[in-house]
Amino acid sequence: MAARIEHLVTSGTFSLDGGTWDVDNNVWIVGDDDEVIVIDAAHDAEAIAAAVGGRTVRAIVCTHAHNDHIDAAPALAARTGAPILLHPDDLPLWKQTHPDRSPDGELADGWVLAVAGVELTVLHTPGHAPGAVCLHSPGLAALFSGDTLFAGGPGATGRSYSHFPTIVDSIRDRLLTLPGETVVHTGHGDTTTVGAEAPHLQEWIDRGF
Repeated sequence: MAARIEHLVTSGTFSLDGGTWDVDNNVWIVGDDDEVIVIDAAHDAEAIAAAVGGRTVRAIVCTHAHNDHIDAAPALAARTGAPILLHPDDLPLWKQTHPDRSPDGELADGWVLAVAGVELTVLHTPGHAPGAVCLHSPGLAALFSGDTLFAGGPGATGRSYSHFPTIVDSIRDRLLTLPGETVVHTGHGDTTTVGAEAPHLQEWIDRGF
């Protein structure tokens, strides 16, 4: 059976710089009836495991290490035996949430993950976090953008470890160069497309958002 994209929303909190906020997170499951990759194990390992069912989890990929995207990763890894993969530049953020459990492997720009006959290429897109990555799958016409790009603009850059000019460079150089029909599956909220967001880059720059 051909690879497909499945979507789960989990709820919890995001904490950084002394503040805590309620959030809903998108969890993306990419694969077929036999094997999957989980992108961003957020909040609820039980719910994610139930969505996976009896399928083999090849990897738990973290688009970045803010706690709301990684809090359920160790529990899901323990249940499934899957490795947790994170870009090393986000290890300081990871350690804030999981000081006694390290990721199992490192993501690197250009690295390719394969599952169910499709490939997902890692794009290092710092700005929202130093080790933020997106995953691009031409075969699925899909981009998994984490918190780098949303419907309506870039991810937030007003807290520690973030930088607005850097996220703008990442979006301009790494994401808006992709085919316009590429569907952007975001870390929170609704999907969008590269083509829908590209015309607004200068607006974001002008208003610092």
